Amino acid sequence: MDWHAYGSFVVIALVLVVVPGPDFAVITRNALTLGRRGGWWAAVGVVTSNAVQGLAAAVGLGALIVASQPVFKAITWLGIAYLVYLGVQAFRSAWRGDYAPDPAAPATPARRVALSGWRQGFLSNITNPKVLVFYLAVLPPFLPESASVAQILPLAFTHALLSLGYLTVLVFGLHTIREFLARRLVRRALDTGTGVALLGFGARLAAEDA
Repeated sequence: MDWHAYGSFVVIALVLVVVPGPDFAVITRNALTLGRRGGWWAAVGVVTSNAVQGLAAAVGLGALIVASQPVFKAITWLGIAYLVYLGVQAFRSAWRGDYAPDPAAPATPARRVALSGWRQGFLSNITNPKVLVFYLAVLPPFLPESASVAQILPLAFTHALLSLGYLTVLVFGLHTIREFLARRLVRRALDTGTGVALLGFGARLAAEDA
């Protein structure tokens, strides 16, 4: 693969990264509920999942998962269930309207914030079948026939790093307007919107798998 092909892949990967999806909704929710630390660790969770799925695609495991319909369907419906769970949690938060005064400084211990954020980011991404399909569908055109693991991994990890960069910018952007976002009416509106988005993504996955 030459640098021109690599540059083309970066452009395509960047476009796909910035298109809002479940990851965007999960990161936003964590940044609002757990502050900058929680949002950033959710981003790390997403990127960890990207790296795992990229590695799975590189060693051929991803193709086996997609080819095995029972396994692929199980992952798909786990992802749907998790998105629905997060969406319901967002709606419950909006209904209660009981928010900490400053989302950037939650009372939850730092280690718990990091673990909660990472777990939500990782689970929402690892159970999203479209990520694995992305690696299997988009990577091959930029690789020689019978590409080795060493040739596939740089592209997969490039996508993961682009995701980390974009999501980090998103988290810090939310942090800069935290005072506005901390207003009760704004938080309730954002939680409602996030809940709608998460349930919508889950419903779309369910419709596509029907």
